[in-house]
Amino acid sequence: MNAVSLLYHDVVSSGDWDLIGFRGPGTSRYKLALPEFEKHLAAIAGVRTAKPARASEISHAAADDFPFLLTFDDGGESAYTCIAGLLDRYGWPAHFLVTAGYIGTPGFLNAAQIRSLRDCGHVIGSHSFSHPQRMSHLPSAQLLEEWTRSVQVLSDILGEPVTSASVPRGFYSRRVAEAASLAGIRVLFTSEPTTRIQNVHGCLVIGRFTLFQGMPPAVSADLVSPHSRNRRQQWLFWNLKKIFKFLGGELYLRARDRLLNKT
Repeated sequence: MNAVSLLYHDVVSSGDWDLIGFRGPGTSRYKLALPEFEKHLAAIAGVRTAKPARASEISHAAADDFPFLLTFDDGGESAYTCIAGLLDRYGWPAHFLVTAGYIGTPGFLNAAQIRSLRDCGHVIGSHSFSHPQRMSHLPSAQLLEEWTRSVQVLSDILGEPVTSASVPRGFYSRRVAEAASLAGIRVLFTSEPTTRIQNVHGCLVIGRFTLFQGMPPAVSADLVSPHSRNRRQQWLFWNLKKIFKFLGGELYLRARDRLLNKT
């Protein structure tokens, strides 16, 4: 089973990168300006005639299909104020993965906005409760609490089960998926750039390809194409970075933070 999922974060119309979503040095590289994002959507529409799939539809796709999915992490308010309206021009559904502990705080979605996104046909999922620094390193009880608490908050807002989620900061391990499954999550998005879908205790684990500020719209178009150079490049870079994460531990995190603080 294969699919290609794109990972976006917030879209900013004001030029103030700290107004929406998570703030601080380095966060802006994950956010796109509004005109920039509009061009990304147009580029994707230029190469794919089918609508983006919902994760719940993946298991029913034909073997020769190559569905693509759109996902947005963090739960920043731009999901409601910018992104949903642009997606509506194309009639495209997306997955909005919300950090439940930030709901209703400045720059993040509130409960009414989350319900509105669901009512427009989008999928609402969890992005953990507190957005921990290293999800895969949490003790088992805390890991399960992150998923269970976030899913419960979102389910209470929507009045229905929430069964999809994404892993914050790219720190995925099988333990993370096992805890997600125990919390009732049936689709878990990671940041690993792969099209191969795995099944961990009844939870579909789906990799994603990340789009950063300044990437040409042609990159998004290439990523969702059947034969993509950019998918191979992201896969190679990710696996090199994974080695450094494993070997460097806290040293890797400090080096990464120093680099991001300069951007």
